[in-house]
This record gives sequence, C-alpha cells and structure tokens, in this order.
Amino acid sequence: MPYPRWLPLLLGYLQAVGPMSIDMYLPAFPAIEADFHAAPGAAQMTLATWILGLSMGQLIQGSLADRFGRRVPLLLGTATYTAASIGCALAPSIAWLSFWRFIAAFGGSASMIVPRAVVRDVAEGHAAARMMSRLILILGIAPVLAPSIGGLVLTVGNWRLIFWIIGAYGFIGLLLAARFLPDTLPESRRVRLHFGSMLFRWRGIFLERVFITNALMVSFATFSLFAYLGGTPTVFIVYFHLRPGQFALVFGAVAAVYVLCSQLNVILTRLLGLSRTLTITSTVYLLGALSVLTTAVTHTGGPALMAVLLAVTQGLTGFISPTATVCALTRHASHAGAASAVMGTLQFLIGGSSGFLIAWLTNGTPLPMAGLMAAGAVCLKIADVCRPK
Repeated sequence: MPYPRWLPLLLGYLQAVGPMSIDMYLPAFPAIEADFHAAPGAAQMTLATWILGLSMGQLIQGSLADRFGRRVPLLLGTATYTAASIGCALAPSIAWLSFWRFIAAFGGSASMIVPRAVVRDVAEGHAAARMMSRLILILGIAPVLAPSIGGLVLTVGNWRLIFWIIGAYGFIGLLLAARFLPDTLPESRRVRLHFGSMLFRWRGIFLERVFITNALMVSFATFSLFAYLGGTPTVFIVYFHLRPGQFALVFGAVAAVYVLCSQLNVILTRLLGLSRTLTITSTVYLLGALSVLTTAVTHTGGPALMAVLLAVTQGLTGFISPTATVCALTRHASHAGAASAVMGTLQFLIGGSSGFLIAWLTNGTPLPMAGLMAAGAVCLKIADVCRPK
C-alpha cells in the first residue's frame, strides 16, 4: 500500500509521546522529591507507574485498533493523555502524581502501538524496516531535545511547568492526528471485538516462536533502557555531581547516538539481512553492557567514560529494536494491532519491572543501573540464540 512521504513524520511525532513523557522530567527527579518531602528514589515510582499504565493500556488499545481502525483509538487515547498530563501538573502529592502518570500512560499507549500497526499496514520486510528507521529518526529527536528542555525549564520555573509543556505536546498531537492521520485499516480487515476471541488471538500470537523471541529481544532491550533512564539522574547528578543542564547535554548526546544508529540500521539490514543484524548487534550490546557493569563495580573512570559506554549500549538499541520489531510482526498482517499490543505489553511489563527495581535498589552509585542493564543484555542475547534463524 503506498503511503504519503510525510506519514513517518506524523507517526514519529505521535510515538514521541513516550520519550517526551519520560525524558523531559528526568532532570526534575530531585526537585520533585524535594517539593513533596519524599525519600530519595521516590520520584522513580512515577516512572514505574507510567510503565505499568503503558503495559495495561496497550493490550486494550491494540484490540480497539483492530476493531475500530487506527484513528479512533488514537484520538481518544491522545485526548486522555493530554488531560492526565494536566492532572500531573496540578498534583498535590507524589501519590497523585503517580496516579495521573498511570492514566496518562494508559491513554498514551495508543500512540505507542498504533504507529507500529500503521507501518505493518502499509509496508513489510526491508521496506518496513526502512520506514521504521525513518520513524525512529523523528522519534529520536525527542530524547535529544526533551532533557535539555526539562533542564532549561528548571532554570526558569519548577517541575510542574514541564507537565504543562507535555500536555501542550499531547494537544498538538491530537490536532495533527485528527487532521492528517489516514486510517490504514479498511473495514474489510477489521475484526470483531469479543473477549474470548481476543484471548484466543493473544494466545496464538504469544505462542508463535518467531514473534515471541523477537518480542523478547525488544522487551529486554527496553528492560536495559529503563534501567538506564531511571538510573542516569542518580548516576550523573548525585554520584558524579553534574548540574541538571550538564546532565541534559550528556543525555541528549547519548540519544543522538541512538538516532544515528537507527539510520545506519537501514544500511546494515540491507547488507546483512534482518537476522544476521540482530545476531551481531545483540552480541556487541552484551559486551557493552558488561563493560558498564565492570566500570561500576571497579569504580574506574569518570562521567565521560560512563557516558561513552552508555552511548555505545543505547546506540545499539537503534539497531536491535526496529529490526526485531519488524521481524516480530512479519507473520501477523491480519491483526497487526493485536500483535503490536502483545509485543508492547510484554515490552513494558518487562521494562516496567526494571523501573520498579531501579527505584528499590537505588543507593547513590552506578551499580544498580549497571547491574540491571547487564541482566537485560544477557536475557536479550538468550532470546537471540533461541530465535529461529
């Protein structure tokens, strides 16, 4: 199916709800804890509830997207996300902030799964990998800019202003989707929405080996990613004593490497094929994560070395995530929404466990982050070994 050249731009903007909602407020973790007189690490629970909301929301949103098309669930979800982000800005306690983060994630989950389903609707194989990489190029701008914007906001206002900006971002996304997003799922391909058939469809998707192994690769990459996201404020601001603005520069540089690798992925998959690309990059990813752990255990190097090692590991996810996503959805064209939702739920349940663990294990050193990243990399490589070649 031909698609407008601007479609990846719109899909990337919509999917960027995820990194915008996470990366922009990471530099504000210490400020949020101070404002609510909360214990160190308490702000990381708001990240964990966000991941939980995404995990629960995606299964429902995916089934709705297969039943009612791509537009309606996305519009309703984006409206919910926008309203809940305003609730975050007005939250009177960290418990209420966590609650509104959950609601925002539940609505925002539509922006995470519908764009993937749209890609599967209009392209497949290498063409889908190319489109996914272009989408990630747009998506990748958010983690480059968001921490810097968050750090800048903290110099002129408080953390609540960050959530007003996030709410405005969601509102703009709602307007763009309402005006421009085509519905790529025709009436003839839509499925009936019955709970029993939904369970049967989810079970069939989950038990298909090509899907589950590739989805687990994406999921354990996300596990390591959320260990990185939850741990870096403590590592760089508390342990290495960087200012929020300096932390934003480091975070943005790491994100820029991720974006670059996602674009090189188009070339690598063309040269090596999807399967060999995953095998090679997952091996290098494991070596990089173990290097981060070694640095944390031995207390060697400073913030520059840590930033370089994190850039290597996070950059490699720019190869792994889009390629494994395309491979996972290859056999599920007829219900791409449900398959995308199952993958997204698995991805964020596993990633969410990392969010809870990093909040529980935080001790002011890089070790919790590094240990969880290494554990995720080991599991990712095991999934690659079990993947049908």
